[in-house]
Amino acid sequence: MMQGKSKKSYFLLNLILLLLSYIFALPVQAQYRPETDLQELFHDVQLLPVFPDSKTFADCVPLQEPAHILQAYREQRQQPGFDLKSFVLEHFLLPTQPSSNFTTDTSLSVTAHIRQLWPVLTRMPDEGGGSLLPLPHAYVVPGGRFQEIYYWDSFFTMLGLQVSGERALIQHMVDNFTHLIHTTGHIPNGNRSYYLSRSQPPFYALMLHLLTQEMGRDVLVKYAPALRKEYAFWMDGAEQLTSANPAHRRVVLLPDGSILNRYWDDQPAPRPEAYKEDVHIARESGRNPEEVYRHIRAAAESGWDFSSRWFADKQNLSTIHTTDILPVDLNALLFHMELTLAEMAELERNPAEARLMRQKAKARRKAVLQYMWHEEDGFFYDFDFVQGTTTNTPTLAAVYPLYFCMAKRGQAAAVAERLERDFLKAGGLATTLVQTDQQWDAPNGWAPLQWMSIQALRNYNHEELARTIATRWISLGTQVHENTGKMVEKYNVENLELEAGGGEYPNQDGFGWTNGVFLKLLSLYPELRPIAERQPAMLQNR
Repeated sequence: MMQGKSKKSYFLLNLILLLLSYIFALPVQAQYRPETDLQELFHDVQLLPVFPDSKTFADCVPLQEPAHILQAYREQRQQPGFDLKSFVLEHFLLPTQPSSNFTTDTSLSVTAHIRQLWPVLTRMPDEGGGSLLPLPHAYVVPGGRFQEIYYWDSFFTMLGLQVSGERALIQHMVDNFTHLIHTTGHIPNGNRSYYLSRSQPPFYALMLHLLTQEMGRDVLVKYAPALRKEYAFWMDGAEQLTSANPAHRRVVLLPDGSILNRYWDDQPAPRPEAYKEDVHIARESGRNPEEVYRHIRAAAESGWDFSSRWFADKQNLSTIHTTDILPVDLNALLFHMELTLAEMAELERNPAEARLMRQKAKARRKAVLQYMWHEEDGFFYDFDFVQGTTTNTPTLAAVYPLYFCMAKRGQAAAVAERLERDFLKAGGLATTLVQTDQQWDAPNGWAPLQWMSIQALRNYNHEELARTIATRWISLGTQVHENTGKMVEKYNVENLELEAGGGEYPNQDGFGWTNGVFLKLLSLYPELRPIAERQPAMLQNR
């Protein structure tokens, strides 16, 4: 018989476990949604604005029931001397940014700095509140203003975690994304309620392959149901497409019967985390606001928010038309997803399913090469299915067909030549060849695109160019760290004396995917370690 005290402890333990399982099984509808729960209060706070960064209020935690706060606002706002900021500070807990401005002694090497950053960027599963979606396992955030997990960032972060021997943390992050697939139907942009209407570039299949390197191919069988569910999300409505209705959500039927994908968002409204910016752009454009919001949100799903690749006039955000565009990188990622699903089916001894998925991958590759390859330019472009032509905007998205070995050898050689001639700068590869005030344009370079480009070139034996890019990128990251004590979100690859800029917010430090790619490149090119691990002299007056 169990003793009274032990029995009580056993009961309490089971009660706690039951409550935890209930929390993580809560329906999405019960989650706090600031943009809808606070109604005109949210609108007014964002447009005044109370905070310089729109994301701040979206991340605040209400200290009472949102309905009670909203009612108090309606009662008090007409009173003499009412101050909106004071009201917000009284009724909300502001988000903290524990990893913002994290620096180490600049006498330390970059690699030592990154090793110190991993625990700073790691979040425990019991942390949450407000718009934050609870996750069952530990995870790594990018840093700075980004205090939640992000979908495509996480793959590149995992590359560095792998080098650091953080296998358990990689497993936890994969399990968190699996949890999100099973509870929300897809992997959201990030674990915030206001991100639920969109995803990000689908890197989950690549995460699974990375995990197989650590734990074996049984991983693919274990996570097959989740990947199938994600694929269903991206392909939703494909069976119902017709020539009269050729587009639905993320799928588009082309005249020859091919089906390719685009980015999308189900909510034609300002993004809560960039509310005032979106309202301003919609007003400035003179277009239907809902149409503009949809294109803006679709670009946010792409991760390239924002870039001239989405602009009709190649310069101005007000001309954005993202949902008209079939992106080359997205379709290459889905090609890889289809091949992974085929591999999973083979492991499950389901040859019919494996054949079907390989046929889909083959059809997608054929369509990408047909619609997105520009023979005269020798380059891959996005395809504008509304206009029926390539966009002819050169971007580093062109390396994705090489990364996934979709391109023919002659095509790969032409892309490599273009990268070396036009994109290669003193600090690595520029994102595009167009200078705008957007962060995903020249002169900025981004860690994930350096990695994709380097691996793409290596796949086709362009080793010298790949090594040159890696060397310049590692040198730039090391120099910026010596000057600032930081790893940052993006870099100016053209003028090494200037910081990267553009976009809706200042350059952020931390930074998850920069750390990950930096470490992975050093493991790939050990001869570069002396650059990154040198012990710089102490810098004065920093």
